[in-house]
Amino acid sequence: MKKAALHNLGCKVNAYETEAMQHLLEEAGYEIVPFTQKADVYVINTCSVTNMADRKSRQMLHKAKKNNPDSIVVAAGCYVQTSEKEVLNDLSVDIVIGNDRKHDLVRLLEEYSLDSVNDTVDDINDGKHDFEELFIDQTKEHTRAFIKVQDGCNQFCSYCIIPYARGRVRSRRFENVIAEVERLAANGFKEVVLTGIHLSSYGVDFEEATGLLELIQAVNAVKGIERIRLGSLEPKIVTEHFASELSKLDKICPHFHLSLQSGCDATLKRMNRKYTTKEYERGCELLRKYFVHPAITTDVIVGFPGETEEEFEQTEAYLEHIHFYEMHIFKYSRRAGTRAADMPDQVPEGTKSVRSDILLALEKQQSLEYRGRFLGTEEEILLEEPIEIDGTKYMMGHTRQYVKGAVPYEEGLKNKTVKGIFTKALNEEVLLLENE
Repeated sequence: MKKAALHNLGCKVNAYETEAMQHLLEEAGYEIVPFTQKADVYVINTCSVTNMADRKSRQMLHKAKKNNPDSIVVAAGCYVQTSEKEVLNDLSVDIVIGNDRKHDLVRLLEEYSLDSVNDTVDDINDGKHDFEELFIDQTKEHTRAFIKVQDGCNQFCSYCIIPYARGRVRSRRFENVIAEVERLAANGFKEVVLTGIHLSSYGVDFEEATGLLELIQAVNAVKGIERIRLGSLEPKIVTEHFASELSKLDKICPHFHLSLQSGCDATLKRMNRKYTTKEYERGCELLRKYFVHPAITTDVIVGFPGETEEEFEQTEAYLEHIHFYEMHIFKYSRRAGTRAADMPDQVPEGTKSVRSDILLALEKQQSLEYRGRFLGTEEEILLEEPIEIDGTKYMMGHTRQYVKGAVPYEEGLKNKTVKGIFTKALNEEVLLLENE
């Protein structure tokens, strides 16, 4: 039996596609082994979101060939799509698979010839590509399954290479999403996360007037699923109607990631983001109107080209005002091929680091405050994995708001839902759940 190893770089969509490719290999009779072991085939699902991601992708391709010089090394994904010539000239690579061709993995392995590098990179921006249908029915995370429902992006933010790597928006058909959710539910999964490259665009490419809300409502009707989470949303999708209808769904988790990037309108404009800080705040207000203490998380980029001290201070004040559960703080990384890379007034790395540290401290404070609200309240957690804190073993899971909770460890608790009172903090991130 031939052995295959896979390695994923990048986002949750990439992770889903890597698991789907593993499923294809397993069905074809391959034995899946850890990436560190000797294998006949290595599949690296690459990332290209930053220059560093490109470098990591190259490193993993070289590492694979070093693991076994006689192996077939497959380079797939976004780095392949944005740097085709570079990958084709890489002596470590045998098969090159662009985005939208991952379903051909097994066939390409069967047809592989030593004569030349097999190249399947198409022009993904030609408007002729449909959603690539991949699927999973098992996942390494045995309680939560990520489901890719959308690909591509039409936004063209000035700092982002992803529209060039992923192409235009393509949505997965309702019936295929529901069929996958039903298979996962039948295999014992209680929680699903709907994800995509630009999830808020789901359905814009359909002729019929159906979108993300209608898809969520259909998933909510699937028996066996207890929780639905959503990937990153654009703030303008949160209308009165959207928030109101979501709040009527018993399985939707009040945990929303609204992408922000900056709390300064001038910076948002340079980023080519399609909303203002006022519109963003309105989305948060609506979620807080229809859900009790929803967990609102976000992304923030510091040190974007042209960001002055005054603009940064506007962002800091805005973040204090909105008050998030969690913030993912990123220092702006210059990405070749984007408009922002050529903008004037690039911010020095030292300044970025100072600003990042300020926002990380704010994030820590707000996160502790949000978790503190749950002390003394009755909550429900879906148990996922064992952890050890100060020498004591616990079973850890998440509330619907994605707050970590833990109970004393017992065998057989994984994928069980338990209720109790949060009595104290075990550390900065995990609260202790005890029976009433």
